[in-house]
Amino acid sequence: MIPAATPDPFSDQRRWQWLALAAGVGVLLWLLGPILTPFVVSALLAWLGEPLVRRIEARGRSRTTAVLLVFTLMSLGLVLAVLLLIPLVENQVSKFIDWLPRFGQWLTGTAVPWAEQRFDLELAGYIDPSQLIQLLRQYWQEAGGIATTIIGEVSKSGLAILGWAANLALIPVVTFYFMRDGASMLGKASDLLPRPVEPLVTRLACESDQVLGGFIRGQLSVMIALGTIYAVGLTAVGVDLGILIGLVAGLVSFVPYLGAIVGLGAAVIATLVQHGDLMHLALVLGVFGLGQLLESFWLTPWLVGDKIGLHPVAVIFAIMAGGQLFGFLGVLLALPVAAVAVVVGRYAHERYTRSKLYGADESPLIVAGSAGAEGPAPREPGNTP
Repeated sequence: MIPAATPDPFSDQRRWQWLALAAGVGVLLWLLGPILTPFVVSALLAWLGEPLVRRIEARGRSRTTAVLLVFTLMSLGLVLAVLLLIPLVENQVSKFIDWLPRFGQWLTGTAVPWAEQRFDLELAGYIDPSQLIQLLRQYWQEAGGIATTIIGEVSKSGLAILGWAANLALIPVVTFYFMRDGASMLGKASDLLPRPVEPLVTRLACESDQVLGGFIRGQLSVMIALGTIYAVGLTAVGVDLGILIGLVAGLVSFVPYLGAIVGLGAAVIATLVQHGDLMHLALVLGVFGLGQLLESFWLTPWLVGDKIGLHPVAVIFAIMAGGQLFGFLGVLLALPVAAVAVVVGRYAHERYTRSKLYGADESPLIVAGSAGAEGPAPREPGNTP
């Protein structure tokens, strides 16, 4: 019995149906955008904790017990991070504002004269850091710090306070349910898919999870580790702004070498302004050299490995485009959408290279006279040797 041919899930008729469905989903996301943020945050947190939940389940624990353990650990980690980082960053930014006059004096009294003498340039008339320093100090004093700014913005409206508090309280509740019931939710969603397209969508979803996991779970760990190494190392060698520089360097290290370049440049300037000697400059160079060695030979092979990741340019474009189109919700959805786009693009390229438009079903053209290089030309049917 000849098996029935599998219908093409992307035939001409179905293609328009899929386009209409995609347009409808896009409009729905646009309309529901203001209320989707806590759900998207919860889904991302649940997805990040899913591998640890599966490991605990594999050791004989129930799903609920594993979710409770992971949920408690993640909650404690986030609370400690917020309680420690906000005062720390606020203190470092305050030091940075107080440090700016010293930077201005060093720039106009040391760096500019050295550059003018070294390169025979006239720079003094174009560089006046006093106005920029004054503006920064004024804005920071008016803001009164990071925490005061956030509270002031939220407290402008009673409804804004209620909405902010409701979203904040909703995130842990929805995260717990996503972690506990996420597998069954995905199973029910899979059952709703049309049968001809279900295997393909399942395969693309698994590949998207690998792409997204390879970037977020691996690269985020590398960013945190590098930020900690740079912050601790710079503080240990006596740089007052070491924590702030280290955090910024770790934050932008998802682009290869950008974190090291930005962090090293800022640390060198801060060291020259604060100390002005070669010994501290050598120590700063040693901190970033150690960080790069650890990243290349230990952090990236161990935390990222050979996982498929998103290209840094694609990450930057996705985040900027998502923020421009959908605001904060777009920033949250940028990386998942980019991962799906990469996988779907790879699948589209595969279909294109097998299509008649690409010419994959045509026999290769044999040029006369090339038999010596490619072997004898094929004989016509019926010819005898």
